[in-house]
Amino acid sequence: MSSLQAQPTASASSLLNHLVCPHCWERYPTDEVLWVSEHTELRGDDKLGPDAPRRFLPDRFTAEGDAIDSKGRTCHKLACGRCHLGIPRPVTELEALFMSVLGTPGSGKSYFLTTAMWKLREVLPSAFGVSIADAEPAINQSLVDAEETLFLNADPDKPVWLGSLIDKTDAVGADQKLYNGVSYGTHGVTYLRPYLFTLKRMKNPATDAWATRGRLLCLYDNAGEHFLPGQDSAAMPVARHMALSRALLFLYDPTQDPRFRDACTRAGLKVPKVERDRLYRQETTLTEAAARVKKYAGMAGGHVADRMLTVVVSKYDTWEPLLGLPKDSDPWRMSANGIGVLDVDRVMALSTALRGLLAKLCPEIVYAAEGFSQDVTYLPVSSLGPNTEIEQQTGKLAIRPKNVEPIGVTLPFLYAIHRSAPGLIPRMRRK
Repeated sequence: MSSLQAQPTASASSLLNHLVCPHCWERYPTDEVLWVSEHTELRGDDKLGPDAPRRFLPDRFTAEGDAIDSKGRTCHKLACGRCHLGIPRPVTELEALFMSVLGTPGSGKSYFLTTAMWKLREVLPSAFGVSIADAEPAINQSLVDAEETLFLNADPDKPVWLGSLIDKTDAVGADQKLYNGVSYGTHGVTYLRPYLFTLKRMKNPATDAWATRGRLLCLYDNAGEHFLPGQDSAAMPVARHMALSRALLFLYDPTQDPRFRDACTRAGLKVPKVERDRLYRQETTLTEAAARVKKYAGMAGGHVADRMLTVVVSKYDTWEPLLGLPKDSDPWRMSANGIGVLDVDRVMALSTALRGLLAKLCPEIVYAAEGFSQDVTYLPVSSLGPNTEIEQQTGKLAIRPKNVEPIGVTLPFLYAIHRSAPGLIPRMRRK
């Protein structure tokens, strides 16, 4: 019997037979999950170093089902049976849903993630009856800190410099909050740290019923530097989770393209100044990501991937008139039983219009996206809204927390969850 199945609080029926570690992406039987020693004398782990608490397979449990270490202390934390990094309990109970967010350096992925996850915490329960919670707060701490800076700031009128909003998702080894190091004998490996959330259907008052299982959302914020030559290797497999991701979100900033900027100028639209000294070819990042996914998924180079790709086009508040669509409400409706349903037809109409605009002004990104995947959606977002400003003292781009007005940031995730986790977000059925 598995050490987890032996617990009174976790019946065999509530556990997965196999799990996928969100850190090292290894798949193995759930009964090989380790526990983390609590006693201070039980230090030293062969993969995490002499200061890390020792990992072990238990043979003794408390009446509540928690493991007991060799010094008699009750243990509460689990660890991966392969890389020994800590994993939250839902990893053993909920099927993993992998999503990856990527883009060029400075494309604004961290701002997009911050505002999107904050809004999802509101929209998923209120509109769709789906709870979203941090699987383990410590793992998501950098994202939680950024949410608090923007949405729970004690001084909402004080400008926040955007470069300080969230720890930069920089190249490997820059920040221990973003990466985990593991030693396999003489071979060291650095893994990108994920954000982990539980998604569960809430009780429906109309039917008085609960859904069976939810999903464990494993979300990765990939630095643009990860897709430069030599940045992904056996020692630094920072982008290999993309082979497991059923949904890839590529954040594209059209205002970095001179042709798009010219179109905005001709339409009388004010385009924000590009602060970076160097602009990256954004489609090459997507092309490199496609090559990585095909390589790690064992696909032939000429094949088109079957997983969904969403091109998330940022700074929508700047160029919205170019799209030529009327401003509309969020693309979901409440059904008769009080559960929100996604209007997929409206999502597809929005995607078609945006694809046409990009194909006209920035065709390379369309070619790259559709050369990668046979399932591409184009969605506009504005992570912060139109109220950014140049701080007088520093001359840097900033925003006052009270002025943050995200536009459309939840839709890429709602659509991805609808497609990848059937039953959590239903679609609207037209007669």
